Amino acid sequence: MDTVGTVPATDRRRTGGRLTRRQAVRTLVGEAAGSPLKRTMGVAQLTLLSVGATLGTGIFVVLGQAVPQAGPAVVLSFVLAGVTALFSALSYAELAGMIPGSGSSYSYAYATLGELVAWVCGWCLILEYGVSVAAVAVGWGQYVNELLELTLGLSLPESLSAPPGAGGVLNVPAALIVVLAMVVLLRGAKESAVANTVMVAVKIAALVLFCAVAFTAFRAGNFRPLFPLGAAGMSAGAASLFFSYIGFDAASTAGEEARDPQRDLPRAIILSLVLVTALYVLVAVAALGAMPWPRFAGTEATLSEVLVRAVGGGSLWPVLLSVGAVVATTSVVLTVQYGQIRILFAMARDGLVPPLFAKVHPRTGVPRAGTVIVSGFIAVLAALVPLGSLADATSIGTLFAFMLVNVAVVLLRRRDPDAPRSFRVPFSPVTPLLGVAFCGYMLCSLGADTWIAFGAWLAAGLVVYGLYGIRHSKLATTKEDPA
Repeated sequence: MDTVGTVPATDRRRTGGRLTRRQAVRTLVGEAAGSPLKRTMGVAQLTLLSVGATLGTGIFVVLGQAVPQAGPAVVLSFVLAGVTALFSALSYAELAGMIPGSGSSYSYAYATLGELVAWVCGWCLILEYGVSVAAVAVGWGQYVNELLELTLGLSLPESLSAPPGAGGVLNVPAALIVVLAMVVLLRGAKESAVANTVMVAVKIAALVLFCAVAFTAFRAGNFRPLFPLGAAGMSAGAASLFFSYIGFDAASTAGEEARDPQRDLPRAIILSLVLVTALYVLVAVAALGAMPWPRFAGTEATLSEVLVRAVGGGSLWPVLLSVGAVVATTSVVLTVQYGQIRILFAMARDGLVPPLFAKVHPRTGVPRAGTVIVSGFIAVLAALVPLGSLADATSIGTLFAFMLVNVAVVLLRRRDPDAPRSFRVPFSPVTPLLGVAFCGYMLCSLGADTWIAFGAWLAAGLVVYGLYGIRHSKLATTKEDPA
């Protein structure tokens, strides 16, 4: 039977009991039903939220770094990353229908794996979301510079458009877009969804335009050899690109602002993933066909440079593409920043982080203080850290969280097989276990530096949990025992 916790009160005083106490599914569902957040989103808005958080990041910003790792096989890197994401997306769809809250994989882990694992998952999500926004903000600044050069023949000085590790002092454009996204988010979820819808339409049009123009310069010989850096290069490229698939995770954080989350969240998650993967592969084929892969090394505003070098610098197309890229990356910053704030909202409601992050403004229905604090932190990160380090750190956090979600599906099927599910993962437990295996394979493709940074982040998280979370957890004061 589903209960508030699964550890007796006499054991909760013990460290082991505290670390393994679990939130009940019915408690999480009840909290979502009584949420102060406003339910304004239907399936279309949720799908576009997911697309907005996904489409643009990998293809506009990180493609120039992934191609030198994989060569023409980067097309298959997108496929591998997409298949890996699909296994996890199916698990997300089942759990989002069962637990339609703002906590995403953090809440799913809390209901199945216990408080300590939930904290680790939430801590990974903070890394995943925050660093992802910062990485895309850095890419946004690169495309703004490209647009200025194409239209006015000007560019921002490197000291103000690059972080210290990349030859600059402060990346002002990257910090600026984070602050602008904060202003939009403070207006409310409905207003943010409208802005995102417009931007998604613009960036899809920009990518279709890119493909139409790039295919005029297509050379099949650019794909020979397909694996110049071997299968390991393809895997490394997929691992770097994987953070591009964070979007459906962001959609699951909108559970308390969806009008019919049990029905609409699974649909939005699957639909958005299929759409985004198809566009990613199409654009990658067009880009590699138009420009030989060795020329991608060192590119920043990659797609714009493909059009300049392969199609011709005097064309209007690079200008239009750069405008679309600026809008696309703006949409990603907005939607992923939204997800970060909702994750902290759920963690604060559970007592694991300060309650300030769960305070909702009565008029806008927005966690105002949390929005300002999170945005300020991300703006500083975007201004000071190079893009490559940010992208890899995001990928490892994303993969780790996805592994936990797949495990959570298997455990909930065993513990509560008769619970209402608006969507069921096909061929479970095989499909979720394949998701775990694929994520583990891609984790092994990440470099030692990324693992060291991730280990340091986890160590810091355990310190924070030991000093604050374990003492302030809502379950620490729960008097109800299992029936």
